Amino acid sequence: QVQLGESGGGSVQAGGSLRLSCAASGLTFSTYSMGWFRQAPGKERRFVAGISTSWRTYYADSVKGRFTISTDNAKNTLYLQMNSLKPEDTAVYYCAAGRGFRNTWYQRGMDYWGEGTLVTVSS
Repeated sequence: QVQLGESGGGSVQAGGSLRLSCAASGLTFSTYSMGWFRQAPGKERRFVAGISTSWRTYYADSVKGRFTISTDNAKNTLYLQMNSLKPEDTAVYYCAAGRGFRNTWYQRGMDYWGEGTLVTVSS
């Protein structure tokens, strides 16, 4: 019943900005931790940013200071604001949900996934 749908991916120049959205249904952010992960070709799907049921936010070192995760609870939508984009940020970005509190983040620890949206950053 839980469904996640990403939008907002696209192609941007290095140094540019992009905002990803994840529309969630069948869950409430008060009981599900939400996160963004990304996967580049030939690499593992890795954690990018998360927000737990405590509303605390978490970031991978590679994006800290550039990306911001947030929610709009009234719209049941998760966002990832990406600034100062680099070519190494190029990947398919996935929205994920996990029931309950999180303070550690990994792929197998999440319960539901969106289909992904491609972000391409060119030099």
